[in-house]
Amino acid sequence: MRVARKTRSASGEDSSALALIPPRPSLADLQEKAAGCRACDLWKSGTQTVFGEGPAPATIMFVGEQPGDREDVEGHPFVGPAGRILDEGMVEAGIDRSRAYVTNVVKHFRWEQAQRSKRRIHKKPRASQIEACRPWLEAELQVVKPQILVCLGATAAQALLGKNFSVLRERGKLKRSNLAPFVLATVHPSSILRSPDPVARKDAMQKFVKDLKQAARGLRNLRTAA
Repeated sequence: MRVARKTRSASGEDSSALALIPPRPSLADLQEKAAGCRACDLWKSGTQTVFGEGPAPATIMFVGEQPGDREDVEGHPFVGPAGRILDEGMVEAGIDRSRAYVTNVVKHFRWEQAQRSKRRIHKKPRASQIEACRPWLEAELQVVKPQILVCLGATAAQALLGKNFSVLRERGKLKRSNLAPFVLATVHPSSILRSPDPVARKDAMQKFVKDLKQAARGLRNLRTAA
């Protein structure tokens, strides 16, 4: 697994969290250290660090882009509308939520103020912010040791599988990886919420569940092989 390099930004802040990660950490150790992370500028506008949650080891690990508005307020990953879509999809796919670990590539919410409203609008994290936060994700992978790693959306897939990876072309395919026995990419559940009408949303949800069922099938095959 590639290790992020520790560099400094123009403001003098460390652009990597690597120095904060203790040797042989537990998830509790990582969560505690990440709460004080200043590796990029997102801590200034985010309410709090939103670290991953779930068991370690875990049979399956889901990685999204970044926490949203509700996650930023509550301090837990995937508790907002996209999280409800993910939970629904996992139930339909037969994936046990209690055995899953959920996290994001970036641990702070990047947002901008909506015009004529107090609503905070999601803004995609910059490449430098993703790189700065990468050591946390790599440490989570080493502790969680998932059998199946599911990348939710292009940001997560490209951060883990390379910048040229296409979710559109490769979604739903189980691939061998050095990150986990198998990796699978699919859309981010928030994209389903952006469907233009109920028919399109139902279709998008069915395709999402189909991808998750493929991940569940991969877990069953690994158990059989063991």
